Amino acid sequence: MPSIGTIAYYLVRPSQLRDIIQWKVWHNPVHERDEEKECATLKECFRFLKLTSRSFAAVIQELHPELLVPVCLFYLVLRGLDTIEDDMTINIKKKEPLLRKFDTFLDDENWTFQENGPNEKDRELLVKFDNVSKEFNKIKDEYKVIIKDITKRMGNGMADYALNAEFNKQGVNTIKDYELYCHYVAGLVGEGLTRLFVEAKLANPVLLQRPELMESMGQFLQQCNIIRDVREDHDDKRYFWPREIWSKHVDKFEDLFLPENKEKALNCSSEMVLTAIKRADDCLFYMAGVREQSVFNFVAIPQSMSIATLELCFQNPAIFERNIKISKGDACKLMTHSTQNLQMVCEIFRKYARKIHSKNSPRDPNFLEISIACGNIERFIESIFPTQSARTLKSASEAVDPEVAARQKKEAEDSKKDIMYIMFAVGLTLAFVTFTMVLAAWLAGARFDLAIKMVKDGIWSPPKGPEAVQQIIEKYDGGRGEL
Repeated sequence: MPSIGTIAYYLVRPSQLRDIIQWKVWHNPVHERDEEKECATLKECFRFLKLTSRSFAAVIQELHPELLVPVCLFYLVLRGLDTIEDDMTINIKKKEPLLRKFDTFLDDENWTFQENGPNEKDRELLVKFDNVSKEFNKIKDEYKVIIKDITKRMGNGMADYALNAEFNKQGVNTIKDYELYCHYVAGLVGEGLTRLFVEAKLANPVLLQRPELMESMGQFLQQCNIIRDVREDHDDKRYFWPREIWSKHVDKFEDLFLPENKEKALNCSSEMVLTAIKRADDCLFYMAGVREQSVFNFVAIPQSMSIATLELCFQNPAIFERNIKISKGDACKLMTHSTQNLQMVCEIFRKYARKIHSKNSPRDPNFLEISIACGNIERFIESIFPTQSARTLKSASEAVDPEVAARQKKEAEDSKKDIMYIMFAVGLTLAFVTFTMVLAAWLAGARFDLAIKMVKDGIWSPPKGPEAVQQIIEKYDGGRGEL
């Protein structure tokens, strides 16, 4: 049952309620998971998926059957790895080997881990990790190789950061370090998913030759999350914004959260947004290489959410006060549009790039670079989906084949005739209905002769009250009969 606050929220925002209903009622998955064919351990894996992911669970379950289980297991394996890395209650001497050897645990169908802290929200996944490893050993060897490779590389990267005492105390120093961290926690995920898509023959193999594209896919998502979660991470004493950026504006990172430093904090956040938005056109380029609709949806929905989140965070002081996110109505609208085709996704990126540009302030030190980055998104979109204008339409019509032009002319003439027939039929119907109504009124005793006299005298409305009626009768009918 929705709360009173939720009901009040949507009563004043009916368009958002409409977007939610539209997604719930009209969205038809490209593929649907068949639970009846699943064994108990696989059902348990999908239960863990729903427990550990709010954003990816739905799109993963709508994937092509060839990729449904491998991608679900890939997500759970990396979530398990991340659960160990995030848990500050695990001693570093124990954590480091766990991270570096995590890929080997996938071969052991009896391995579980019960030493997470009691407050670790995803600890149940590791307590019952044997369900994941049992299903992992059933998938194709080609998929297993990819998942294990990414897990090993990610685990080693996480272990290196866990050992870095300076990182644990001070956070990230340079933009290069920041992007390296995002590479280990998200860029590698983009690479692994791309290899799975290509192996399943659901994406263009050329994507593997453009590593910067799949890297940008992961980086864009992760950087958006880091920008949005700055307050939450600060409260947890986790620092991901690079010193190279924030030190230009304040002496200590925590100074960004002071009310008197509001403008400095916004300028700092805009540079973080600039770092992320530079990768937007790479993300669009990547999506052009996806061949299958469910895979396209899987890729496009998070990217559309990210560009919308980036716009929400831009020049918004609320990110330093609380965790913010786009509304459920906006999310449903984005999902509805981004599951259509690449052109619709490009329009989403164009829309939010323009919103960012409109909020860009000349007082911001990053004003020019942000304007250029937004312009680059528009230029890239224009290069693949040119805007139609009177001139482009005219040149296109001049280039049409004569036979095609003749056929189009005949179709236009036929369409014009059809419109004329419809208009004639409508007019005839209206005339018949009008005549019938007038005749019925006359038969019922209507005095049209008196009505005409009244109109000629400028009286357009019927008299009100018995006295006014009687005056009209005496004036126009000599007091005989009734009007």
